[in-house]
Amino acid sequence: MLLAREDAIIQSVNRLLAEKGYESMTVDEVAADVGIAKASLYKHFPSKEDLAAAAMVSVMRRAQAFLDALPAQAAAIEKLRSVVRWTMGLKLAGEMPSLPSQNSSLRTALMESRDYMDGLMDLSDRLGAWIEAAQAQGALNPKIPPVAVLYTLYARACDPVLEFLKMGDLYSNDEIVTLVLSTCFDGLNARS
Repeated sequence: MLLAREDAIIQSVNRLLAEKGYESMTVDEVAADVGIAKASLYKHFPSKEDLAAAAMVSVMRRAQAFLDALPAQAAAIEKLRSVVRWTMGLKLAGEMPSLPSQNSSLRTALMESRDYMDGLMDLSDRLGAWIEAAQAQGALNPKIPPVAVLYTLYARACDPVLEFLKMGDLYSNDEIVTLVLSTCFDGLNARS
């Protein structure tokens, strides 16, 4: 029962972070959305920062499970494309938390979360290895430092272009992902 309630809380926080962002989300909204008293919520998570950190750990675990499920024999570039496609799909479905890049209390909570940091390091190491392999195979520009490629790929999880294209109502979610994936991996230069 306790775990089911915590899962419901994390799902609510995840959705509210995706819809409103960290600054606009309130603990009162989370409690109301889950249908529990604010005091009960604080028994599970003592602060708003802890709520956001739990949501990010949840997303991190989902990402790790996604990476685990990718075919081992797939080319590094295809694994990277799959991860970015999956991440943008989550964003368009409203399942990717939108966190501020600058918030010291939230950043501190995330940095203090062993689960979050371990997950982040695991994802970064695996993606970094695929980036280096793709560069060695000529599928990614070897002149771009792998860390810059990594952060560029991470940025697709919070890319505002996805929402702008969705608001225009000209493309399906799959088409939006394909368009942004193309700009990310193929660039904007005309090809001959």
